[in-house]
Amino acid sequence: MIDADAIIVGAGPAGLACAASMRLRGLDVTMLEKAGAVASVWRRHYDRLHLHTDRGHSGLPGLPMPRSYPRYPSRAQVVAYLESYAAHFDLRPIFDSTVRTVRRDGSTWRVETKQEQFTAPVVVIATGWADFPHRPGWPGSDGYRGVVVHSSEYRNPAAYAGKRVLVVGFGNSGGEIALDLAEAGVDVSLSVRGPVQILPRELLGLPILTWAIAQARLPARVADFINAPAIRLAVGSLRKLGLKAAGKGPRRMIEEDRRIPLLDVGTLARIRDGSIKLRGDIARFTDEGVAFVDSPAERFDGLVLATGFRPDLRQLLPGVRGVFDKHGMPLVTGRATPEPGLFFCGLIASPTGQLREIGIEARRIAQIVAPSLPR
Repeated sequence: MIDADAIIVGAGPAGLACAASMRLRGLDVTMLEKAGAVASVWRRHYDRLHLHTDRGHSGLPGLPMPRSYPRYPSRAQVVAYLESYAAHFDLRPIFDSTVRTVRRDGSTWRVETKQEQFTAPVVVIATGWADFPHRPGWPGSDGYRGVVVHSSEYRNPAAYAGKRVLVVGFGNSGGEIALDLAEAGVDVSLSVRGPVQILPRELLGLPILTWAIAQARLPARVADFINAPAIRLAVGSLRKLGLKAAGKGPRRMIEEDRRIPLLDVGTLARIRDGSIKLRGDIARFTDEGVAFVDSPAERFDGLVLATGFRPDLRQLLPGVRGVFDKHGMPLVTGRATPEPGLFFCGLIASPTGQLREIGIEARRIAQIVAPSLPR
């Protein structure tokens, strides 16, 4: 028995955008969400988080973000927007429904949850990657007596008042969490493993995303070459801060390595004034702190691991062929895969904004799917 035209796994931005785009084309959609509400990941993000992309380029298909929002909406505003988006399109996910496996069943897909099974000719995996935190291991970490949390577990500086904290990782989460702690007067250091790439959030008064969209058709090397002088002028000398610039420009880094450069929202100013101290890569843990590759051991009361996420979707989709890379990430999102009826949405980093790309992918998936299904 076919339960729907399409089953969408996940009720975050990607799942909601896909469901709305399909509904607008008259398709019957079943959404499965393991949490108890839409936008569950956004609800768990740290308190001070704001969108790094501007409001005008971050709305999902069919419903722009409210004009009353600031240029860079807060975490709470994004949650409110996604709630209103679901209500606007009358999207009603089945909550508390964790998907165990997605398997091909003849010409359809069978999606198994703890409670029941669903079948449909189309399935869209829109889980995002924030439920797969990466926690590296270091020698001696078992003997460390402080508290270690992943960035996905960090909320605000309250728990770190009067303590010495090391934030590990120089991506956007690491840079902003270190800034959050520094602004609260916490003694914070930032462990930087290797060369970095930093972008201003705005360039010549325009959101950096505006420039990326305008140059989207240019080859990555060309765009990076054109932008390099203006970015150097806006960011300043990384060498003087004790940082080493990456050999690849920001576009190449995103497209080739799937790494997002740091969008500076104030972190560099705090590094310059000494509120955030820089340290190198971790060599090992001690009972009371860590020793670095290029400097002696220091005491830290706690560590925040801003070490990213590494989803591996192969266990969710056993038996599929030709859709994953060696790490279990999809080779393409927002397009047809070698498995008929199987799609992914929002699972590859985009240089032109993740929410904007999710909207583009969702419309494209609906456009591909709709003609193949009976109305």
